Amino acid sequence: MPAFTPPPLPSSDNRWKIVNGTMRKNGFARHALIETLHTVQSAFGYLDDDSIRFVARSLRVPLSQAYGVVTFYHYFSLKPPGKHTATICAGTACYIKGSDKLVAAAEKRLGITRGQTTKDGQISLMTARCVGACSRAPVVLCDGEVVGEVTAEQVLEQLERWAVE
Repeated sequence: MPAFTPPPLPSSDNRWKIVNGTMRKNGFARHALIETLHTVQSAFGYLDDDSIRFVARSLRVPLSQAYGVVTFYHYFSLKPPGKHTATICAGTACYIKGSDKLVAAAEKRLGITRGQTTKDGQISLMTARCVGACSRAPVVLCDGEVVGEVTAEQVLEQLERWAVE
């Protein structure tokens, strides 16, 4: 049986070299699926069909398994993120402190629901199970920065700032 030869990189984009390095480090083994998908997500911001197919072929896993992982784990996104991302914590402490009202206000202002991006690609609205800052509830991650004890007014002000950029 001949040795496995991984498929060529999808493009000359240097980010694919990083992805390939992750797979090479793990010997192109099937168990590296989640780590490799995480690397693609980190490098490109999301997972498109071509990237999922490339990873599945490279690691010799069924395409259905790769899609199963991508759609099961909340971290993975099949759509490009907006220029800015507001992630509202929906964990127990944040929910008790009114994070559902923050989500409702943001959805109304943006005209989208959680998990979506505005038509202009400016803002993505996400929720998370818990961001680990329960003592500062309710918490919003604004482009990854933790902001605690947030009011609906503060969320709307931040969304306005991002909308005019």
